[in-house]
Amino acid sequence: MAKLLGTMLSGSVVSLEIFFLTLLFSIPLALPVALARRSRVRLISIPVSFYVLVMRGTPLILQIIFVYFAPYYLLGLSYDRFTAVVLAFVVNYAAYFAEIYRGGIDAVPRGQWEAAKVLGLSRSRTLFSVILPQVVRRILPAASNEVMTLVKDTALAQTIGVAELFRAAQNAAAREFSTLPIFIAGVFYFVMNWLVTVGFDAAERKMSYYKI
Repeated sequence: MAKLLGTMLSGSVVSLEIFFLTLLFSIPLALPVALARRSRVRLISIPVSFYVLVMRGTPLILQIIFVYFAPYYLLGLSYDRFTAVVLAFVVNYAAYFAEIYRGGIDAVPRGQWEAAKVLGLSRSRTLFSVILPQVVRRILPAASNEVMTLVKDTALAQTIGVAELFRAAQNAAAREFSTLPIFIAGVFYFVMNWLVTVGFDAAERKMSYYKI
């Protein structure tokens, strides 16, 4: 049992690495994507809208396979599986978070922009000082759902052989002829999502307290 738990913990570390690296890169990337999507310049908004459509309209598992194999077949380039997984997750989740950002920005009353303009604030300062603090509070519920989905989606990394939690559970189940490792993996995923929920709930309460 101790050996099984050790194997599962090792797989969990890989899953957490994918999880945190995806958030680290996709959340900042999502903001310029959302702003480009809202742009009135069609040469900017149309390609970005197409990118978002492709990312949201095709399965993540196919995107992982494409990101890993396409550079080799098209350019003769290759790189390690973990990098391919993280890259695929980042470009996928950046599209989803961009739409969450866009919805939050559009939900802020237009009068906020106009009032800031009257006060002499530039458009960029209005965005970062006036609009985004309100957007963050508005998008927390949707963002928490997306982050919880990300926890579970890390299981797709096993598609190209990355030894994350679910792959470790599958290997252990096959080796021991038991479904117990799969059940333990489910508990691990549940605990990780519970921690995500607790974190977002705490953030919402704090923002409510300070009336952000």
